[in-house]
Amino acid sequence: MAKIATVITNMFEDAEYTSPKGALEAAGHELITIDTTAGIEVEGKNGEKVKIDKGIDEVNASEFDALFIPGGFSPDILRVDDRIVAFAKEFMDDMKPTFAICHGPQLLITAKTLNGRDATGYKSIRVDLENAGAIFHDEEVFVCQKQLVTSRTPEDLPAFNREIVKLLESKEG
Repeated sequence: MAKIATVITNMFEDAEYTSPKGALEAAGHELITIDTTAGIEVEGKNGEKVKIDKGIDEVNASEFDALFIPGGFSPDILRVDDRIVAFAKEFMDDMKPTFAICHGPQLLITAKTLNGRDATGYKSIRVDLENAGAIFHDEEVFVCQKQLVTSRTPEDLPAFNREIVKLLESKEG
């Protein structure tokens, strides 16, 4: 099963972490939470607490099969750290499965990895996605090149969860 790097920090959208985490773990995958420092506890916008497994300096993208970026304010906070941006860029450059919901694509915008790619995201980042060269789709979930899965809002979680699990199943075969 897949080992999934989950980049997350304070102010993440709670359901956009807990719901995909539940779907991925139910399918047998392992999530490793990553922030700037290991061992700290981060808190979601609605109070969900998550312990960080690894600091960004302790990990290498080659150790993981996929990248998961929950939404909320977390991706915007994370993208100021060049190490986290480079980490995300490596997944996209290597065409490893990458899952971003709501504001999650902001990290991929900063990594300059969306030019010519099909994606969706929260309404407020549509222009940012288009300015980054992405082809925006106002759909509940969009899968680009059997690698990048994006969704817009917590309401899209059932479709997002279905597609991320399905993509990982297709990679196993």
